[in-house]
Order: sequence, then structure tokens, then C-alpha cells
Amino acid sequence: MLRDTIKADTIEAMKARDSARLGALRLISAALKNKDIELRTGTAPADDDVLVADVLMKMAKQRRESIEMYVAGNRAELADAERAELAVIESYLPQQMDEAEALAAIKAVVAELGATSVKDMGRVMAAVKERFAGKLDMSKASGLVKAALA
Repeated sequence: MLRDTIKADTIEAMKARDSARLGALRLISAALKNKDIELRTGTAPADDDVLVADVLMKMAKQRRESIEMYVAGNRAELADAERAELAVIESYLPQQMDEAEALAAIKAVVAELGATSVKDMGRVMAAVKERFAGKLDMSKASGLVKAALA
């Protein structure tokens, strides 16, 4: 499981005294604990790796936005720190689909569901999220679904 890998890598980073990697791994662990606490009131997740991948995707998105802001503000040292954290986070994410694969997968879902108009977008997005969570950036998927239904 992905969560166990992160815990083992945290211990390894402690032993290696790799403070940059250790800091990023501790941030990941804290985000996972926060998500666990948030879900205590709801039902247990069916697949823990999907939950972990979802948390990692959100963290990666936050880091990318921070990098853009730091670069725009001429804060290169902060942007570099965010890039280092992003590299650690992305090392645990599953391989992302490229745009051609994503478009083909979305078209297959649209055909399977018999979706014909933008009114069916919610149904299609739910199916895409269920099948390709962690492998596909949902913000990009939204645009691709709109294009496929147009």
C-alpha cells in the first residue's frame, strides 16, 4: 500500500538525514492524517490507495500554484523549495495519462454511457472520476469531457 511505502520512506529519510525529503514526507503524512480525521464521520474508503492518491494530487496542485505565485513574485528560493516538495509528492503518484490516452478513455466512457449532450456531463465526470482517479487530472478531464460532448 502507498501509505506503508510513505511511512517506510520517512524512516529511511530520517536515517539518511535527508531533511528536505523528510520534511516533504512529513507534510504528506500530516495531510493523510487530516484526511483520515475528516473521514471519521463518513464511511470508510473502499480503496486506501485511491484516497492517498487523491490527497497527493491535491498537494501537488497546491505546490504548482505556489510555484507560479513565487515565480511571479520573484521569490526564486521559495519556488525552489516548493519544486523540491513537488518532486517528492509526484514520486508517489501513479503514472499520469497523457492527453491522447485521456481523450481516448473519456470517449470510451461517453460511448459506454450513451451520453450525447453537455447535460450528461455530471454522469460522465462521475464515471471518469471513479475509473481514472489518480491517473487523470480531473480539472483537465473536465475540459476534455466538454469537448467530447460538444
